[in-house]
Amino acid sequence: MRKIISVTPNHQGFLYKKNQLVRVLQPGIYKFWDWQNELAVVMLPTNRRLFVVTNQEVLTRDQVALRFSYFVEYYINDGRKVLAHFDLLNKHNHYHSLYEVEQVVHQYTQVTWREEIAQIDSEQLNEQRSELMREVPTSLKEVVEEYGISIDKLLLRDITFPKNVQNLFAKQLEAKVRAKADLENARTAVATTRALKNASELMKNHEHIKFIQWMETLGKIAENGKHTFFIGENTNGWSK
Repeated sequence: MRKIISVTPNHQGFLYKKNQLVRVLQPGIYKFWDWQNELAVVMLPTNRRLFVVTNQEVLTRDQVALRFSYFVEYYINDGRKVLAHFDLLNKHNHYHSLYEVEQVVHQYTQVTWREEIAQIDSEQLNEQRSELMREVPTSLKEVVEEYGISIDKLLLRDITFPKNVQNLFAKQLEAKVRAKADLENARTAVATTRALKNASELMKNHEHIKFIQWMETLGKIAENGKHTFFIGENTNGWSK
């Protein structure tokens, strides 16, 4: 009986004969004689894969309960180790194989995230979320490496605080915005007062400005009555 095995791109095929691993197959088409149906193959992906872990509960350092979700990017770097830890030969397809692998990644990353968030106060968590897990912790890398798995990235997707905590954060933000606006208004008032004071000092001591003020005063007097003014060196100047 001739058996044809197709290994698709981004996969490796692990060929078993009589339940013993005999060969690793790279992408391609393979033809084997299998008279007694003794051959079996397990397919494992070699490319990076991304999955999301949702709705995880955790307590912050100040004992606030919240829920969070995160992304994990991983890949299988040693298929032999994976096969040594999981019974994948009896699985119907490689999706079942990946489920077991991702369950291990899920469990270990979940513990790591909980330990990380438990060290941060709830008030600081939103401010520091972009800094969390910028690099995958060495301890996590080492533990999944034993399973033939590498984790490239851990990305926090969202954080959900209890409703009462959300309301407190909203009030705190509103108070900060109001205080900032009041501070800006106070700075503007101080700057305006300083400018008026400087202008007053300038007008009080400057001869030209005094002359302009005097002329403005004469103009106002002339507007209120019929007056004629002569200004100059003519000693016969008069006003009416």
